[in-house]
Amino acid sequence: MKSFLIAGDRSGSGKTSITLALSALLSADRTVQTFKVGMDYIDPSYLTGVTGRPCRNLDGYVMSPDEVRAVFAYGCRGADIAVVEGVRGLFEGAEALTDLGSTAAIAKQLDLPVILVINARSITRSAAAIVKGFLAFDPEVDIRGVILNNVTGTRHQEKAVRAIEHYCGIPVVGTIPRGEEMELAMRHLGLVPYLEGQGHEEFHARIEAVKRMIGEHVDLEALLGLARDVTPVPDGDDLYPIPRDPDVRIGVALDEAFNFYYADLFDLLAAFGAEVVPFSPIHDTLPDADGYIFGGGYPELYGPELEANTTMREEVREVSRNGTPIYAECGGLIYLTDRVVLAPGFMNAETERTYDLAGVFAGETRMPARRMLGYVVGTSAAESPVGEAAFKGHEFHYSSVDLAPGTRYAYQLSRGSGIRDGLDGAVRDRTIGSYTHLHPVTSRKMLAHFVDCCRE
Repeated sequence: MKSFLIAGDRSGSGKTSITLALSALLSADRTVQTFKVGMDYIDPSYLTGVTGRPCRNLDGYVMSPDEVRAVFAYGCRGADIAVVEGVRGLFEGAEALTDLGSTAAIAKQLDLPVILVINARSITRSAAAIVKGFLAFDPEVDIRGVILNNVTGTRHQEKAVRAIEHYCGIPVVGTIPRGEEMELAMRHLGLVPYLEGQGHEEFHARIEAVKRMIGEHVDLEALLGLARDVTPVPDGDDLYPIPRDPDVRIGVALDEAFNFYYADLFDLLAAFGAEVVPFSPIHDTLPDADGYIFGGGYPELYGPELEANTTMREEVREVSRNGTPIYAECGGLIYLTDRVVLAPGFMNAETERTYDLAGVFAGETRMPARRMLGYVVGTSAAESPVGEAAFKGHEFHYSSVDLAPGTRYAYQLSRGSGIRDGLDGAVRDRTIGSYTHLHPVTSRKMLAHFVDCCRE
């Protein structure tokens, strides 16, 4: 199996659009498995959509090296090519003086050749200096080729390519012209999720335009010539037990408003003996199940629809009061509050808007609020629906949740903000809601504990 990693010189270099298009083009006659470095949901939704295989996340801060290798090996089963998309710049990570949590660390752990995307806007010979610096910064990172983005004209292209290949000794395999057609639809937390965009002609037209641009300006054969042949072998314990016959049903909220899930969640739920029952808080009634999961997403965009489904809101509140286990993250936490209040100007609204939600937790969500983005580290209390554990995760939101005095919290964070003052994981009955996003592989014991609570 061939493999390579697409990294950027910075955020906004264009690596997401380029990786998306390369994965789609290679999938035309090959089986392509994609991966995304970092705790991210939206980019993987695109890579899943264009390849037909679940994209999986690799995060060197949250995951151990054994877990990174195991996820990579598990995802690569039956694939011809593995394509990994980096996060931010190649060397950005959790710390200033180590590569912990960076794209570079993943490249080294998995021995992946790197194709470096350079934002070449307004530079020619300086592009060679940038590449030279990246090559020298960590010689253990195998940078094999370059793709130049935002190139304007033949003269710009010729000077930049000649300088890089002369001074750096590695090939330029693509030069992408500057143009609006390379831009994908954006909003306040990043790209519009793929699930939400499906069915909209303009959305698919944008993706096709990106594919066409990359197909015309990247030499796919030269790129594959730089890829490395690998045989992924998991290191350490098998993290994916064989699925067993299900003896518990778990409803998973999955629709336009709630779709931030890691692919590994569904593998591990099956391995723990859970049958997944997808449902829509917008369109459906609550299915009969032994427990429920509300993932992240954009409930604030669907306030009127979520409010209008009064039956769903009442049923969620009732099953929570009856002691049915419920696990909610970020967007799911928002949905479990009494209401969401959107300030004037947010999403171009002229006046304040308020939408009633499920009301499991007494309190309200307000948007927008201070942007929160980063890793979290914490511990979970034994009496919580996910049990006693130490964990690492991620938070990313523009909202604030103000819960009633006396609310109990199961998570104590040593890194991160949580709901308030380093407290997260609000608990009522056997319902837990948090801003913390957990990865199911690294937090598999917590997930298994939740499934056992549902089984009970």
